[in-house]
Amino acid sequence: MSFNTIPDMQTALPARILTVKNLFQAIDNKDTETFAGFLAEHATFRFGNAPIVTGRPDIAAVVDDFFNSVKALSHTVAETWRTPTGVICQGTVTYTRFNDSTLTIPFCNIIQG
Repeated sequence: MSFNTIPDMQTALPARILTVKNLFQAIDNKDTETFAGFLAEHATFRFGNAPIVTGRPDIAAVVDDFFNSVKALSHTVAETWRTPTGVICQGTVTYTRFNDSTLTIPFCNIIQG
Protein backbone atom coordinates (compact mmCIF):
# COMPACT_ATOMS: atom_id res chain seq x y z
CA MET A 1 0.00 0.00 0.00
CA SER A 2 1.21 3.48 -0.66
CA PHE A 3 -0.10 6.97 -0.13
CA ASN A 4 1.15 9.13 -3.00
CA THR A 5 0.24 12.62 -1.88
CA ILE A 6 2.06 13.01 1.46
CA PRO A 7 5.77 12.16 1.77
CA ASP A 8 5.89 11.72 5.56
CA MET A 9 2.57 10.40 6.78
CA GLN A 10 3.66 9.97 10.38
CA THR A 11 4.10 13.70 10.91
CA ALA A 12 2.07 15.32 8.15
CA LEU A 13 -1.42 13.86 8.52
CA PRO A 14 -4.11 14.21 11.17
CA ALA A 15 -4.91 11.21 13.32
CA ARG A 16 -7.96 10.11 11.34
CA ILE A 17 -5.97 9.93 8.11
CA LEU A 18 -3.30 7.90 9.89
CA THR A 19 -6.14 5.63 10.97
CA VAL A 20 -7.11 5.22 7.31
CA LYS A 21 -3.50 4.34 6.48
CA ASN A 22 -3.58 1.65 9.16
CA LEU A 23 -6.96 0.44 7.91
CA PHE A 24 -5.62 -0.03 4.38
CA GLN A 25 -2.54 -1.77 5.77
CA ALA A 26 -4.81 -4.27 7.53
CA ILE A 27 -6.70 -4.82 4.27
CA ASP A 28 -3.53 -5.28 2.24
CA ASN A 29 -2.29 -7.74 4.88
CA LYS A 30 -5.62 -9.60 4.61
CA ASP A 31 -5.93 -9.21 8.38
CA THR A 32 -9.66 -9.56 9.04
CA GLU A 33 -9.38 -9.19 12.82
CA THR A 34 -7.49 -5.89 12.63
CA PHE A 35 -9.82 -4.64 9.88
CA ALA A 36 -12.88 -5.43 11.99
CA GLY A 37 -11.32 -3.60 14.93
CA PHE A 38 -11.71 -0.34 13.00
CA LEU A 39 -15.48 -0.79 12.79
CA ALA A 40 -18.20 0.29 15.16
CA GLU A 41 -20.28 -2.59 16.51
CA HIS A 42 -23.23 -1.72 14.25
CA ALA A 43 -21.28 -0.42 11.24
CA THR A 44 -22.60 -0.81 7.70
CA PHE A 45 -20.41 -1.94 4.82
CA ARG A 46 -20.86 -2.27 1.09
CA PHE A 47 -18.23 -3.78 -1.20
CA GLY A 48 -18.84 -2.76 -4.80
CA ASN A 49 -22.43 -3.46 -5.77
CA ALA A 50 -22.90 -6.24 -3.19
CA PRO A 51 -25.69 -5.92 -0.64
CA ILE A 52 -25.09 -3.78 2.44
CA VAL A 53 -23.90 -5.77 5.45
CA THR A 54 -24.56 -4.53 8.99
CA GLY A 55 -22.68 -5.39 12.17
CA ARG A 56 -19.02 -6.04 12.87
CA PRO A 57 -19.24 -9.89 12.92
CA ASP A 58 -21.15 -10.10 9.63
CA ILE A 59 -18.86 -7.56 7.96
CA ALA A 60 -15.81 -9.51 9.16
CA ALA A 61 -17.25 -12.72 7.67
CA VAL A 62 -17.86 -11.08 4.28
CA VAL A 63 -14.41 -9.48 4.24
CA ASP A 64 -12.73 -12.72 5.29
CA ASP A 65 -14.48 -14.57 2.45
CA PHE A 66 -13.21 -11.95 0.03
CA PHE A 67 -9.65 -12.09 1.42
CA ASN A 68 -9.70 -15.86 0.87
CA SER A 69 -10.77 -15.37 -2.76
CA VAL A 70 -7.55 -13.55 -3.78
CA LYS A 71 -3.87 -14.30 -3.33
CA ALA A 72 -2.97 -10.69 -2.48
CA LEU A 73 -4.14 -7.11 -2.79
CA SER A 74 -2.41 -3.76 -2.65
CA HIS A 75 -3.90 -0.28 -2.44
CA THR A 76 -2.32 2.91 -3.73
CA VAL A 77 -4.15 5.89 -2.27
CA ALA A 78 -3.83 8.86 -4.63
CA GLU A 79 -5.91 11.42 -2.73
CA THR A 80 -7.65 11.81 0.60
CA TRP A 81 -10.17 14.39 1.68
CA ARG A 82 -11.20 15.11 5.24
CA THR A 83 -14.87 15.76 5.86
CA PRO A 84 -16.52 16.93 9.08
CA THR A 85 -17.43 13.31 9.88
CA GLY A 86 -14.80 11.19 8.17
CA VAL A 87 -12.48 10.70 5.24
CA ILE A 88 -12.90 10.05 1.52
CA CYS A 89 -10.03 8.39 -0.29
CA GLN A 90 -9.51 7.32 -3.87
CA GLY A 91 -6.80 5.49 -5.72
CA THR A 92 -6.16 2.10 -7.28
CA VAL A 93 -6.16 -1.41 -5.91
CA THR A 94 -4.27 -4.30 -7.47
CA TYR A 95 -5.66 -7.78 -6.92
CA THR A 96 -3.38 -10.76 -7.43
CA ARG A 97 -5.22 -13.94 -8.33
CA PHE A 98 -4.07 -17.41 -7.34
CA ASN A 99 -2.67 -17.93 -10.85
CA ASP A 100 -0.50 -14.81 -10.25
CA SER A 101 -2.33 -12.70 -12.83
CA THR A 102 -3.23 -9.22 -11.62
CA LEU A 103 -6.06 -6.78 -12.03
CA THR A 104 -5.72 -3.08 -11.14
CA ILE A 105 -8.88 -1.03 -10.79
CA PRO A 106 -9.84 2.35 -9.31
CA PHE A 107 -11.51 2.62 -5.92
CA CYS A 108 -13.15 5.31 -3.85
CA ASN A 109 -13.98 4.75 -0.18
CA ILE A 110 -16.14 6.89 2.07
CA ILE A 111 -15.26 6.26 5.70
CA GLN A 112 -17.47 7.89 8.30
CA GLY A 113 -16.97 7.81 12.00
